[in-house]
Amino acid sequence: MKELTKAEEQIMQYLWKLEKAFLKDIIEEFPQPRPAYTTISTVVRVLVKKGFIGFETFGKVNQYYPLVSKKVYTRDFMKGMIKSFFNDSVGGFTSFFAKEQDLSLSQLEEMKSLIEEQIKSKKEND
Repeated sequence: MKELTKAEEQIMQYLWKLEKAFLKDIIEEFPQPRPAYTTISTVVRVLVKKGFIGFETFGKVNQYYPLVSKKVYTRDFMKGMIKSFFNDSVGGFTSFFAKEQDLSLSQLEEMKSLIEEQIKSKKEND
């Protein structure tokens, strides 16, 4: 999957939130001062070309919708980040995240619980 620029990712965040939107709806999500209509229109066209956004035409306007879910994009983005920055080591990423984020005891316990649930699930399915 292709990576998104910051501008593309921001538009995708708004579109994931809205689910379906006309260009004016996407623009309204931006804080003031909002980018120019033509700027957003250009980025949306690039996202259509990259296969991240689809659209349905109503007269002269298009209603856009995501073709890639936030979950799928996040999963692929995180896999790429782990591969690029942590030599494809999930353990290295987990260690970095736990140490560098200054997590509280309850946050660490929550992570541990989630990991234990996944271990249990994997054991049951094997």
